[in-house]
Amino acid sequence: MVTMTQDAPLLLRAARGESVDRPPVWMMRQAGRYMKAYRDLREKYPSFRERSEIPEVAIEVSLQPWRAFGPDGVILFSDIVTPMPGMGIDMDIAEGKGPIIHEPLRTQAQIDALTPLNPEESLPFIKTILKALRAEVGNQATVLGFVGAPWTLAAYAVEGKGSKTYSVIKGMAFSDPALLHQILSKFADAIATYVGYQIDCGAQVVQMFDSWAGQLCPQDYETFALPYQKQVIQKVKQTHPDTPFILLVSGSAGVMKQMAVSGADMISVDWTVDMAEARAILGPDIGVQGNMDPGVLFGSKDFIRDRIYDTIRKAGNHKHIMNLGHGILPTTPEENAAFFFETVKQYRY
Repeated sequence: MVTMTQDAPLLLRAARGESVDRPPVWMMRQAGRYMKAYRDLREKYPSFRERSEIPEVAIEVSLQPWRAFGPDGVILFSDIVTPMPGMGIDMDIAEGKGPIIHEPLRTQAQIDALTPLNPEESLPFIKTILKALRAEVGNQATVLGFVGAPWTLAAYAVEGKGSKTYSVIKGMAFSDPALLHQILSKFADAIATYVGYQIDCGAQVVQMFDSWAGQLCPQDYETFALPYQKQVIQKVKQTHPDTPFILLVSGSAGVMKQMAVSGADMISVDWTVDMAEARAILGPDIGVQGNMDPGVLFGSKDFIRDRIYDTIRKAGNHKHIMNLGHGILPTTPEENAAFFFETVKQYRY
């Protein structure tokens, strides 16, 4: 039974299933390249790892959209591969290209050499950042944690970088599945530890990004993605049962039914699925986040408003967080982002 907490921030209350008078709103990638403030700071700190791992810089970046637009959620500025060095995986994040794994995981010896994650030791900056964000926003916004899911982290670790075909990890999945299952299980343990650490440091809601699981057919999703999503969520719920958990899968139209049994409290729906249809598939007990196409923000204000209202109506007045179906695009006009936030915040059920 959830205790009603009217002094808690709006997004947290909505994620818990409590009654609210409007949908809370934030944007994936709301701290990023579409904002001049971010581009200016990037000039000074050209390395993504600098921006995300130097506490004062990451705090500033995380708060830029909060100060500009007042979203209901402030998410930790980070990357899904951030915990990898703490497991013994050497990586970097190349500007405009994403994560680069210097020695991709391909052998049993490499898997055996992986170390359990100790976030207090390898990720001390996370505590500093999250505590500062909580102190800054108080109850005016919800602080969100940020982690990657096992399949997606494994995809980067095995491929060595992002991919269009995922042929290396799929080759491993279909020719040596036992090897891949070991990798996935080790990532699941590490991510569950990392989520718990983020909650202990101040995250009030956590979103797990399984960005590449939509590249799997439903049968393979059930084998290589879903069990490890469950492993993470179950472990976290054992120690932090009251912290809402959001699951995102890019290109989720084909696996929505499977996502419903992951144990996540909310599903982040992308724009390839009609929100009313997503509600029907997921059922009344699972919350929804999203799901406006980021491209809509290049339209007129009337068009943007109509799409926002359409999404909110289809989602209904219970357990919905208004968001885009994925991250805001880098060339989005800032004034349109501002209009998005203003419109949702003025809406009343």
